[in-house]
Amino acid sequence: QVQLVESGGGLVQAGGSLRLSCAASGRTFSNSAMGWFRQAPGKEREFVAAISRGDFRTDYADSAKGRFTMSRDNVKNTVDLQMNSLKPEDTAVYYCAAKPSPYRSRLYMAEYQYDYWGQGTQVTVSS
Repeated sequence: QVQLVESGGGLVQAGGSLRLSCAASGRTFSNSAMGWFRQAPGKEREFVAAISRGDFRTDYADSAKGRFTMSRDNVKNTVDLQMNSLKPEDTAVYYCAAKPSPYRSRLYMAEYQYDYWGQGTQVTVSS
């Protein structure tokens, strides 16, 4: 079992930065691949970034590449999403997700693959 709590959302002007954090409780965090997803009003939830559990490989949605960086700390049981050069279209509720995995290098980019979800944190980017 993994419980996830996101923080760090807020209101920022276009071009600004935010750092989201996800704190995980439970003994399976270090054995879990992690992901960030987001859902804008009236839209489906979409993949943003993923990180593997063992070698910290990362992958990003095209919309996030070059602007967002995902990282994790398996001692502190946290995963972060550094978001730079924010745009109004980045406005959404951002969710952290965990996927217990036997594979240290595996990345997961589909919503249905994840087993645990946080409650989300709102990010609003003004133009």
